[in-house]
Amino acid sequence: MFKRLLVSAFMALTLTACSAKENVSDQHETHTMKPIELDTRVGALAANLYLPEGVENPPVVIVTGAWTTVKEQMPAVYAQALADKGYAAVTFDFRGWGQSEGAVKYLEDPSRKTDDIRAMIDAVAGLDGVDGSRIAGLGVCASSGYMLDAAAGNDKLQAVAVVAPWLHDKAMATAIYGGEESVKNLLAAAADAKHAAEPVVIEAASLTNESSLMYQVPYYTETDRGLIPEYDNQFNVASWTGWLNYDAQQNAATQDKPVLMVASEAMALPAGAHQYLEAAGDNVQAVWFDGVSQFDFYDQPKAVQDSVNAISEHFGVNL
Repeated sequence: MFKRLLVSAFMALTLTACSAKENVSDQHETHTMKPIELDTRVGALAANLYLPEGVENPPVVIVTGAWTTVKEQMPAVYAQALADKGYAAVTFDFRGWGQSEGAVKYLEDPSRKTDDIRAMIDAVAGLDGVDGSRIAGLGVCASSGYMLDAAAGNDKLQAVAVVAPWLHDKAMATAIYGGEESVKNLLAAAADAKHAAEPVVIEAASLTNESSLMYQVPYYTETDRGLIPEYDNQFNVASWTGWLNYDAQQNAATQDKPVLMVASEAMALPAGAHQYLEAAGDNVQAVWFDGVSQFDFYDQPKAVQDSVNAISEHFGVNL
């Protein structure tokens, strides 16, 4: 069940990816980073705070990443680049991922992760060393939907940017994951996992394990990119319930924050970005780059820098 079907679905959408593997994360010299722990209404969350040198009380951006990932992966890349633009940035591990504790581990639950982002927004508003009255959110890939949901109607967040947004609704998810019968089987497996005596966890990414969630998928399986020691590389099978029933489009028409989408027709799910844009108001805008793949957006120098330049301009106007 977790073999070729999931691999084919994910690879078909994303395998325009592999370009040069130079990572931008070691190229920054004008910021400092310190690990912190924030006591939020959902519990203690492990975080990293990036501060630009020579900037007093900068605005702060909360940065979140793709599904199954931790704060040291693509969130760190964007946090560093934003810090070099004069912004403070906070990356964090969601409950049950990375260094953050959680009663349920490795659960890709859009609702729970959205609640974590909302809790971080509240906590960051009182953080020393930043301007807690000027907060923005940046979501990459799957967390784009979570960030947009957390932003809508939230008076503490002033602006949002999303990069390579994966914004599926139930119809898209059903098509991506093999049709009605396949989704029915995945949801049944998730229900069984939820009621199992022990957590049902599979490997998230692997070059050799065909039963992994992402078999031979770039970035996640490359040790000089996403397959870093901090990465949990696990997926709780109970996640399918929340993931397959998630509708990232639901708040598009009522989105009240200024939003910038950074996208490409070569990314994994451009249809989701187009659908969101069609339903949203004039406050949601997009910049489209030619030929930039999903995984290029995660860590490739030109894609990241071009994205951050556009995001910095957007935040500069709205923060």
